[in-house]
Amino acid sequence: MISVVEEAKIGILCWETGQVPKGLRQLESLVGNSTNPASYEYPVRLNPVRGANVHTILEKPDRAVLLTMIADAKLMAAQGIKAITTSCGFNAVFQRDLAEATGVPVFTSSLLQVPFARQLNGPTSEICIITANAEALSPTHLRSVGIASQDGLHIVGLEQCPEWNRMFAEPDAEINLDRIEQEVLATARRALNTHPGIRAFVLECTDLPPYSAAIRRQSGLPVFDFISMVNYVHSSI
Repeated sequence: MISVVEEAKIGILCWETGQVPKGLRQLESLVGNSTNPASYEYPVRLNPVRGANVHTILEKPDRAVLLTMIADAKLMAAQGIKAITTSCGFNAVFQRDLAEATGVPVFTSSLLQVPFARQLNGPTSEICIITANAEALSPTHLRSVGIASQDGLHIVGLEQCPEWNRMFAEPDAEINLDRIEQEVLATARRALNTHPGIRAFVLECTDLPPYSAAIRRQSGLPVFDFISMVNYVHSSI
């Protein structure tokens, strides 16, 4: 139970209000989603960022939006926020700029956990990243969060999944959440069937933590996601 006097220590830079596809808003209703306050056992502060959306973050990272994020992050830090994250793992590309400019710890993406997961299982262990869009996840994103080598790293995307893709192809359409779960689990199964040496999963997308427990049950492997990262940082501050 959260104390009524407890103040938020974690700030979350989110996509601009009104710029989120309907399907993603449905996913936000699930406990475990990054922008659902019920996902946390402590208060967090959500901060919509002007201009931040699927186009300026995922498809083509926009430096102007980065500057807005830096200004918002600095303001939150001045108001007492102790650490800052974002609501989309593709903000990994801005990790170094935000961390250097803000003055408090910044952890933009659950991809920061990839080196950690790899070391837990041995420096040459195989790790699988499940991402919203494998084609958009570039080496620059990976380098920005400390992933020096892609050896043994298997990146699988959801962009080929019909129901998942509808969220972006038809932003005003309602999606079937049961089908989304089936597609996520099927993607994890295919990754393991193709690469049986995988030792852990890291979920890039902040909409995927609601499915982490099911992936753990299905695979028997550790699953690192956005919520595991936020909980870890929150415990440190």
